Amino acid sequence: MKKTKILLSLLLGSTLSLSAHGFKDGVEYYRADQPEEAAIILNNTLNQASTDQATAYYYLGQIALNDGNVAVAKADFDKGIAADPKNGYNYVGLGALALKQGNASEAKDYFSTAKKMAKKNADVLTEIGRAYYKADPVAYAKEIDKAIADAKKADKTSPAPFILEGDRLAKTNVGDAAGMYEMAAEFDTELTHPEAYVKYARTYFPVNPTYAIDKLKTLLEKQPNSALAQRELAEKYYDNNQLTMAAQQYEKYVANPNSFKKDKQRLVGLLFFAKRYPDSYNLATELLNEDPENFYMQRLQFYNKKAMEEKEAAKEAADRLFANPKAQINSQDYIQYGELLQDLGQDSLAVEVYEKAVALSPEKTDLLKDLSSAYSSAKMYDKAADTMAKYIEAQGDEVNPNDLLQLARRYQNLAISYMETDEAKFADASQKAINAINKVVERVPDNALVLNSRSDILRVASKGEMTPQVFEADMATLTLLDSDPDNMEKRKSMYTSILGRLGNYYLTQNNVDEARKYFQRFYEINPSEELKTFIDTKLQSNPE
Repeated sequence: MKKTKILLSLLLGSTLSLSAHGFKDGVEYYRADQPEEAAIILNNTLNQASTDQATAYYYLGQIALNDGNVAVAKADFDKGIAADPKNGYNYVGLGALALKQGNASEAKDYFSTAKKMAKKNADVLTEIGRAYYKADPVAYAKEIDKAIADAKKADKTSPAPFILEGDRLAKTNVGDAAGMYEMAAEFDTELTHPEAYVKYARTYFPVNPTYAIDKLKTLLEKQPNSALAQRELAEKYYDNNQLTMAAQQYEKYVANPNSFKKDKQRLVGLLFFAKRYPDSYNLATELLNEDPENFYMQRLQFYNKKAMEEKEAAKEAADRLFANPKAQINSQDYIQYGELLQDLGQDSLAVEVYEKAVALSPEKTDLLKDLSSAYSSAKMYDKAADTMAKYIEAQGDEVNPNDLLQLARRYQNLAISYMETDEAKFADASQKAINAINKVVERVPDNALVLNSRSDILRVASKGEMTPQVFEADMATLTLLDSDPDNMEKRKSMYTSILGRLGNYYLTQNNVDEARKYFQRFYEINPSEELKTFIDTKLQSNPE
């Protein structure tokens, strides 16, 4: 799953735009720890008649303060006070600013003013505790406790102080933190703090994804039009690898006027991973009509056409992506393009593309396997073997036996390429193939495919001769095949190849009785009139 998430981030990037409206939406996003989205909404709704400008400026100031932009933060808090001098939030903001500048005494004065303005407003009183919490949760522990107590005294069923308590516990005690968030959600009968549900889901998800998802479903049932609830539920489906559900939920969310354009781009990626390739392609095309140079969407057009096996259309889409001067090409783009070129029979071009992938991301050693395969398809056997060897070396003791088998096969192909032209290089490659396959046999001694590969490699090394080593390898493979009767069907071709070789070997030794035994077994597995005639007429008993 981790790789899928990384790939999705590479596919989509993080461009933001907005078609949202609603001041309270911005507050909800901020409280749910999504300041980037909150800032967009708050700025776009600042001059709407329904907006509480003083409170909006407070959250904009907090966003600036979190980003370290002290001057902007102070300006926003001052604007908030100018908009409504009796709104306590912005005095909390100036207090938070004073704490950031190391002036605890000045901060305390601002907080005192905020308390006078707040009276019984538990949300404002909780924000005082949050200001201390953000400044230093250890040094100001007593102040935080006092602020939480004040908030609860003002309103014992206010969700806000319980959410702050949950935040304090989230990193050290998931269970207790989730309990605080759940209590806040229960108290929040008017749904003024939906972040309680969101934070519960985020905190409890690693422990029990189902409970986390169910909590967001509950929120969505209570607020069916909440963009935040829709988005968070889609995210948790995604985090739980329920990509189809995530895509379906994102489709509902992007239809919400409070959604973000970046999330429509994310939906394109989710539809791709949910294997809804035509839908993903069509949405990418729609977004490209609005933004023709959006290389993220060009990337998804390419990937979708490739997945739909529309090879020529995929190549056209890839060419558009690679020709875009703004495109941030990544190694996965090269890998996908390399695979496509191989499918189109353009192996030499594919090699060049795979080489670019490795050059771009040398730390991704798995790319060496892809490059080795590309070299092999292009019949560049020396580079195929060398590159696979580099990959094996990078894996160290954790190397997978299947990869070692691939290395053995690479050296086998290299040996074959030198068989008629360079005896020294042929011998060297053959020995390297033998060394590699022997390591595989050591780790996987009871695998018929592995043992048969050893026979193949030894026969190449002996240039087709039935040496004692080849004979022993064939006999070991045959013994293993005989241990499971199902192999007569599952491994029919392997069986007949070995039996045919052994039968011919005994013929060269003038041992007709042994030859007949193996050819008879061959006939029982794969009967034919020609073989029956051969056995009956040519394989007579040795004369006495």
